[in-house]
Amino acid sequence: MADVQVRNERADQLVEAAEGLFAAEVMSHSGHANLSARLDDDSFLLTPGFVRGLRPENLATVSLDGQVRAGQLQSVSAEITAMHSTVYRIRPQVGAIIHTHSPAATAFAVAHRPLPCRTEPMLRFGQAEDVPVVPWGPRGSDVSVRGIAEVLERRTTTAAVLLANHGLLVFGPDPAATAHLLVAIEESAEAELAAAAIGGAVDFPEGAVEAVRAAIARVAS
Repeated sequence: MADVQVRNERADQLVEAAEGLFAAEVMSHSGHANLSARLDDDSFLLTPGFVRGLRPENLATVSLDGQVRAGQLQSVSAEITAMHSTVYRIRPQVGAIIHTHSPAATAFAVAHRPLPCRTEPMLRFGQAEDVPVVPWGPRGSDVSVRGIAEVLERRTTTAAVLLANHGLLVFGPDPAATAHLLVAIEESAEAELAAAAIGGAVDFPEGAVEAVRAAIARVAS
């Protein structure tokens, strides 16, 4: 079981990430979402079934095998524990996961269309490739979870997937970085849809990824 300090730090980070997503106006009208943060090799914090007005004490501690160790989950969150634990198992470096129904990204999920990487924020925040689509399966079902696992095993560098006819799933090293990428993906999806009305979006020139990475490295050094 993770110690209390780690639990408190991760809980505060998840609350800040949720607040940031609402402030950025990337949530669906319902505000539906679920967020989690890894605590240790065997457990993670998970939102209980709501995220608007989320407080640290509301979060539940869940084991990778789906057992609730502390706190409570509404049925709407209990259904998706396997989705989160599967990502944590396949990607040991992942420290946080966020699922939303962000409107523009969900449009691509509904259309079963991968979202291309054609905006610099996507490059900078960790998705230097298209966001692939996971075939549809009932929410939280074995079919859905297997589909996520298969895409992650095939696309070993993607930091996000679109869940067909459902929404967006993003994962990263911590809640803040994951939220930043989610905002970048939603903005990119909005730009793609807007660009379609004026002739369509255009790919980056060859070498763009390397150029952006070099620019980031120069500033960091």
